[in-house]
This record gives sequence, structure tokens and C-alpha cells, in this order.
Amino acid sequence: MKALTANRLVDGEVVFWRKGEWVERFGDADLFAADDPAAEAAEAHGKNQPTVVVEPYLIDLVESEGLWAPVSYRERIRALGPSNLNHGKQTEGGPVVAALLHAHGAARSSGRVNLIKRK
Repeated sequence: MKALTANRLVDGEVVFWRKGEWVERFGDADLFAADDPAAEAAEAHGKNQPTVVVEPYLIDLVESEGLWAPVSYRERIRALGPSNLNHGKQTEGGPVVAALLHAHGAARSSGRVNLIKRK
């Protein structure tokens, strides 16, 4: 599974794609199958919104506690808010936050790999 994420241009907030618009909560994001053409269409649509979001990209997801969470530790932190446990979206609690906090894996999402340029 995959989800589309970006940062909102006006305030830098991490946002996720849902039904043609950007939402702030990972639990509200649309989830796409790995080979779903709708995922690439959503990413392309997001990239055509340079005055709304910065650098939209697809992230890989893993099942955690019956829900989905980003594979990448970096993306889990982005979905939860700051790594300080007393701040951010993680303070709201709930099953989605619990799944994000208990997810395992530190792999880099494949969607970001093509952004890294090595010589």
C-alpha cells in the first residue's frame, strides 16, 4: 500500500492526499495499492499544485496493529508531528496514532529514492 504526502506551502504542515484535497491527518489519507494507477495520477495532480504544497511523493506503508503505517521511520515522525511525545498530532491518541507508534521498519520509502542523487 501507498499514501501520498507533501508539506503545505503556507505553513509547512505535513499533509496527505484524500479524494482530491490535502488533509492533515494520516488516518484520513487515501491508501493506494502498489500498482494502482490512481496513486501516480494523484501524485501528478499534487505536483501540479506548486502554490499549495511542496514536493508531493508516495510513501510505502506496512500493516501495524490492523491499520496501515509508513514503513519509513522518518515518515512515521512526519505523520505524528514532532518527535517530542508531548506535542504534535500524537497527543490526540487513538488507534491510528497507536499503529504509527508501534510500527516497525526503518526502510526508506521507494518514492523518495529517486530524489537522491549520487555521483
